Amino acid sequence: MTARFIVLWETPSDPEAFDRHYREVHIPIARQIPGLRRYLISRDAVAVRGEPYYQVAELEWDSLEELRAAFASPEGKATAADVAKLQGYAEVRSMIVASGEDVL
Repeated sequence: MTARFIVLWETPSDPEAFDRHYREVHIPIARQIPGLRRYLISRDAVAVRGEPYYQVAELEWDSLEELRAAFASPEGKATAADVAKLQGYAEVRSMIVASGEDVL
């Protein structure tokens, strides 16, 4: 079972500054989180209902326990602290998806 941390970013007040900080500061910090096996960023989402998010980030670990340990680590705490800085540009929502059912 994998565990995913999904981050949904609203459109930033200053997209250029947000993008620069995200690429130059946030990604290098987050890539150091222990056990992180995948970090996917998506843009240009097309909303079926409501407004689309500006950016969606999906971070993945092998288990929920690894995800929890990762965010308790110094690197995880540094990443969370940097999210607080990015919130100066854009609202953010996040969720953990720790299980899934294959229905196909």
